[in-house]
Amino acid sequence: MVGRGGEERLLADGPARPRRRTFGRRQGRRLRSGQQALLSDLLPKLRVDPPAEGKTLDLAGLFGRPCPRMNLEIGFGAGEHLAWQARRDPDAGFIGAEVFLNGVVGLLRLAKEDDLENLRIHHGDALSLLEAFPETSLDRVFILFPDPWPKSRHHKRRLIHPEALDRLAAVMKDGAELRLATDHGEYLRWMLAHVTRHPAFAWLARGPADWRERPEDWPATRYEMKALGEGRKPAFLRFVRRGRD
Repeated sequence: MVGRGGEERLLADGPARPRRRTFGRRQGRRLRSGQQALLSDLLPKLRVDPPAEGKTLDLAGLFGRPCPRMNLEIGFGAGEHLAWQARRDPDAGFIGAEVFLNGVVGLLRLAKEDDLENLRIHHGDALSLLEAFPETSLDRVFILFPDPWPKSRHHKRRLIHPEALDRLAAVMKDGAELRLATDHGEYLRWMLAHVTRHPAFAWLARGPADWRERPEDWPATRYEMKALGEGRKPAFLRFVRRGRD
């Protein structure tokens, strides 16, 4: 599930305004001693936090080298998708944002097991980090199975909304890919309505198989397997960032 945040300002330019609250709980089961050790020993080496207000992230400095491709996953859950992508493309940089502490520990475990030096973690609200990315810096963005906030009164908490899409459009390169996934039918319609309406994004689907089936470079996650086991069919959406005029 995707990260959710406090009452901070929106992504849009202009006066400070309350930011949408897009997440719920921050921790699940109590951490074991080995998990606590990962937080104290490894997280400081991989952690990335937003710079001072008005500053942008130094991506090359963050990884200690220029990265030919830069990727962001917002709400990485237990981290298996992001770790798989980082293993697959070791020259690229991968940043994951997740507010759920147990999920952060899960990704730290995978990073340690596979010695993933091209991986960085933001433990906190993804939207605050998104503000700090330089414009035209991202090659791919993943938002997989975000919280659907199914009650009508909570729809304002959904991560996919015009202000977030505006910011994504600014920080994604021309031709960059935005990948979304959901197993919630009404949220699927919401996603399609909002993203296809945005002038910066074009849907890549040419037929039903393009959104009913995962591409080969899109591994399954435990959340997807749980959804399938409970009879919910996920949808996999791919959008491209249109070229700037």
